[in-house]
Amino acid sequence: MTDIALALAIHVVAVVLWIGGVGVVATVVMPEIRRSRPPEQCFAALHEIERRFAPQARITTMLAGASGLYMVWRLNAWIWFDSPDTWWMPAMVLIWLIFTLLLFVIEPLFLDRWLVRRAALDPAGAFLWLQRLHHVLLGLSLLTIAGAVAGVQGVNLFRW
Repeated sequence: MTDIALALAIHVVAVVLWIGGVGVVATVVMPEIRRSRPPEQCFAALHEIERRFAPQARITTMLAGASGLYMVWRLNAWIWFDSPDTWWMPAMVLIWLIFTLLLFVIEPLFLDRWLVRRAALDPAGAFLWLQRLHHVLLGLSLLTIAGAVAGVQGVNLFRW
């Protein structure tokens, strides 16, 4: 196995676990919590589940970022960031940056405390806000993944 093949394998597995986890939380866990609990308990239930998922998310985002950067460096693919046909390259970096900032900076420094305070006043509203955030991030992530998969095959999703 070449170093590029190994980096690609690490990258794909990391993205599957990371975005797949977001997908499960957004499409399975959150609807089940909402269905099975009173509104005032939904935020606390989600908060507990996400607290346990956070280490996996942090590790997989770091693996995805490191392997992605390695492949760009090793393949000297910096030019892919300059072409509209490879829009998915900066999109991947943007998605990674958003999640990395959320997981390592925004959530630990203030978002977690803000959400706990908001949930104390309006638990249903805090849960709904988190559900919408998860859906937006999942949608952007899936669009980027689809664009990247199509793009490496020479197909631009936005040019018919």
